[in-house]
Amino acid sequence: MNRQELISQIREKRSFLCVGLDTDIKKIPQHLLSCDDPIFEFNKAIIDATAPYCVAYKPNLAFYECGGLKGWTSLDKTIHYLQTNYPHHFIIADAKRGDIGNTSKMYARCFFEEMGVDALTVAPYMGEDSVTPFLEYPGKWVIVLALTSNKGSQDFQLTENPNGERLFEKVLRKSQQWADADRMMYVVGATQGKMFEDIRKIAPDHFLLVPGIGAQGGSLEEVCKYGMTKDCGLIVNSSRAIIYADSTERFAEVAAEKAKEVQQQMASLL
Repeated sequence: MNRQELISQIREKRSFLCVGLDTDIKKIPQHLLSCDDPIFEFNKAIIDATAPYCVAYKPNLAFYECGGLKGWTSLDKTIHYLQTNYPHHFIIADAKRGDIGNTSKMYARCFFEEMGVDALTVAPYMGEDSVTPFLEYPGKWVIVLALTSNKGSQDFQLTENPNGERLFEKVLRKSQQWADADRMMYVVGATQGKMFEDIRKIAPDHFLLVPGIGAQGGSLEEVCKYGMTKDCGLIVNSSRAIIYADSTERFAEVAAEKAKEVQQQMASLL
């Protein structure tokens, strides 16, 4: 999916919601546990229920990798289901990969060739040559960690060099000098509030993937006030607040209601 296609989906749906598929087998409704693949059946129901209200889905790889081969199978089936039934939805593999060049090439091959997702989250700590292999795939997006929503983000991301430049600002500036930087997005946590203003001074046009709305307490209004661009420029993720809103047989119906609430709020802010 290219930039214009993503923007068109946002405008058509009046939504920039991404539903996070952080599917924990310990939290899914009991009645699904007798299925051959409970995680996939849960994901399938959530996807069918929320698809009208979102533009993207973001499976978090840790929730699948912890299940070994079964978990990977559930993930593969989920991605295939999305590609087959909802081809206009943006698929983000939230894997936060990043390693030396040859290893990154294998990660890129896994997610972009074998799985065929649209985007992958990447950790830039090892520098340009660890990110470049992901950028070598035309039509695919690399989402670089910039300023995250967790409390520990201040340990490194907010540290300053002698010139007063914070580490996340250096990541933003430096990465925009790399080849094909126009196919990068950045992860910026919703809990960072007014920091979006500083980020937009450095990256005025790049899309930002914004986790932290909902269960983590981030403000959608603040994110939009300081981070929205003329093309929206935001993909805002909500996971637990939507997918675990109900634990009964009505779980998908309630998830749809929660997704619709967020979509309506987004429509009022666009």
